[in-house]
Amino acid sequence: MLDTLHDWIVFRQDGIVRLAGLVSLALVGYMALVFGRFLVYWAGSRHAFRHDRPAEPGDPAAFQWHLVVPCRDEEAVVVQTLDGLRRSAPGAHLWVIDDDSEDATRALVLAAAERDDRLHLVQRRRPHARIGKGAALNAAYREISARLPEGTDRSRVVIGVVDADGRLDPGTLAHVCNGKALGRPDTGAVQIGVRMRNADDERPLPGRGRFANARARALVRMQDVEFQANNAGMQLLRRRTGSVGLGGNGQFVRLSALDSLTAEEGRAGRPWPERALLEDYESGLELRLAGWRLTHITEARVSQEGLVSLRRFLTQRTRWAQGNMQCLRYTGRVLRSPHYRPAGKAEVLYTFLQPVVCVLLVVLTPVSAGITAAGLVLFPAETADFQLRFGPFMAAAFVIATLPMVFWGSAYRRLVHPGRSRLTGLLWGVLLWLYAYHLFVVAARAAARLLLGRNGWAKTRRNAETVAAGAPTALEA
Repeated sequence: MLDTLHDWIVFRQDGIVRLAGLVSLALVGYMALVFGRFLVYWAGSRHAFRHDRPAEPGDPAAFQWHLVVPCRDEEAVVVQTLDGLRRSAPGAHLWVIDDDSEDATRALVLAAAERDDRLHLVQRRRPHARIGKGAALNAAYREISARLPEGTDRSRVVIGVVDADGRLDPGTLAHVCNGKALGRPDTGAVQIGVRMRNADDERPLPGRGRFANARARALVRMQDVEFQANNAGMQLLRRRTGSVGLGGNGQFVRLSALDSLTAEEGRAGRPWPERALLEDYESGLELRLAGWRLTHITEARVSQEGLVSLRRFLTQRTRWAQGNMQCLRYTGRVLRSPHYRPAGKAEVLYTFLQPVVCVLLVVLTPVSAGITAAGLVLFPAETADFQLRFGPFMAAAFVIATLPMVFWGSAYRRLVHPGRSRLTGLLWGVLLWLYAYHLFVVAARAAARLLLGRNGWAKTRRNAETVAAGAPTALEA
């Protein structure tokens, strides 16, 4: 009797050990898969970044330019933005969309329009206002279309989208219409590079202490490294795979391409997706699915303010992550589309699944730690053997994961600050590796918002805005 009971206990222990081993092995396998896909994507981005060849500028006079600036309570930045756009694009029409602002945005724009006959205000009022950037852009599309003379060649009309704090580099329009961009008639849209205008600001938080300013400087610098190096490489890879993504700042779209989207049932006058959190990226998907070519250029950039507040930064990135999750509904259409090559479909799926992968890692990491801790208590010998087998692999993967980020830090130094030391580039790369962990935080927050049914479009407050203690970091629709 006792022997039978002993055998049963041993059998149960062996079963639990095997089950724990299988679960742990599955977790290791999943993490290896995630790490492998990351390295493949990075290698492709790195190669595209290193072999980028600029194109000769085109002739902006061959096109009619309309620059659209969506605004919601932007009195802190809108005047400087309009002045900058007029300098960089003296012949363009500027369209400010006032999305029912509650500050002085409208008055400032009207005052500027009195001095500039190519500056126009598109006024929106609730309940149709404040429902998302896509809806605001659609209002501008309808207004521009209505004002164009009859017989206008709409394939020669370009709508550029610039954030309320955006400033275009001189010569941007000539680069956007070069022979590899809008100079090609099959190109529907062009995305230019993005940089942080305040990346070299020594005191981003005037009146605050040394530590607060150091933290803010590091945050802005990492946003600049992210956009000018990491994201640039990603976009150049997408240019090769035919899956370039459009951003909310610095996208230029051919009017005839937008027209083709409005021909779909229920889309009259609404080329941009409404109530979407990533209306920019989704509009790029729609254009590509409609057969238009999209491209990215690094010859010109739009500058914007890097966020100096960690709370505002996480709010902004949570919206981006949630919008990315919303894009999963395009999966079937992309996989069936004849306009996406296999490499493009693979890249789009990588992008779609990125926040999902992060959420799963957030969930699985404590599960893995819990299994290990329980195993060390209940089955120390077996757990130690498992750790000896797979622990070095996981530790090596953790260390190797820093290398791609170190490359981007060094590449950024060579591109943007060649006068700085190599050690500085190395430091920026290590900081970028640590900075990248914010993806897990915002992905988890985005998933929680989806589960709670919170899908409002949140506009992050500007650095120059004075915010009372306890006030929200974003204005949410």
